Amino acid sequence: MPRPPLDGLIDDLYYLEGAPPYARLTLPPSPSALLIVNLGAPFRIRAGTDIETAEYADGCVVTMPTRAFEFGYPPGTRSVGVHVKPWGLAPFLPMPAAELCDRPVTVEQVWGRPAIAELRDRLATAAGPYEMLTLLEEELMRRLCETAGLGLVRHTSSVIAAASGAVAIGDLSVAAGVSSTHLAQRFKELIGVTPKRLARTYRFTATVFAINPAGPIDWGDLAGAAGYFDQAHFGHEFRAFTGLTPTRYVEVRRRFLREHPGHALDGWPLPAD
Repeated sequence: MPRPPLDGLIDDLYYLEGAPPYARLTLPPSPSALLIVNLGAPFRIRAGTDIETAEYADGCVVTMPTRAFEFGYPPGTRSVGVHVKPWGLAPFLPMPAAELCDRPVTVEQVWGRPAIAELRDRLATAAGPYEMLTLLEEELMRRLCETAGLGLVRHTSSVIAAASGAVAIGDLSVAAGVSSTHLAQRFKELIGVTPKRLARTYRFTATVFAINPAGPIDWGDLAGAAGYFDQAHFGHEFRAFTGLTPTRYVEVRRRFLREHPGHALDGWPLPAD
């Protein structure tokens, strides 16, 4: 668990080394952001079917996505990273988060070449994973900036998260004492998306995590319990978020569980091959 005040911005820091379960993994959108410092061979990201695959050597910064991303991993992957709360990247970015929405950038583009080169050198020569994560945490502490509107966005996002997205967006701005336009503007600056989009993502993620791929699934019940208008609405939302139909998603999840039982990544990424 990161130390305060980072604990209000990030969920965890992690170290990843070894062979990925698949050369290409699809990551459906979830209410989180990502910062990766790469220490191995370059990896590749395709941020949507209409976008060219890009290569990332030093790592990447991904604000909260609105579409499924495809990650291509080298056989021997090695990196340290941070799973960040939706609003958590804002204090480390020199630009509004909206500029990076569905456009992953290299760490160099955010922190500059000398800084990331020095950090990667220090991480590569660290004694082990614990020291590497400590170094990354110290770098984040050092780069933490005051961010206008962060308290408002963080509080409102926490309300959305607590309700798994099932909130009336108009009520949020009233409760916060600001106009809906002001709230949406702050969200786009600090998260990259509107409160409505964040709520949709929380609701979809909570619904998908409620699916037990090992058992029978009543899609109508699932859609109704999550507050979707009907099963067709849920199916449309599913394709918009993952590029897959609900039944195809379950087939792919079952494949992962069958081929890699108990794998650390078995919660969300899907084989893209």
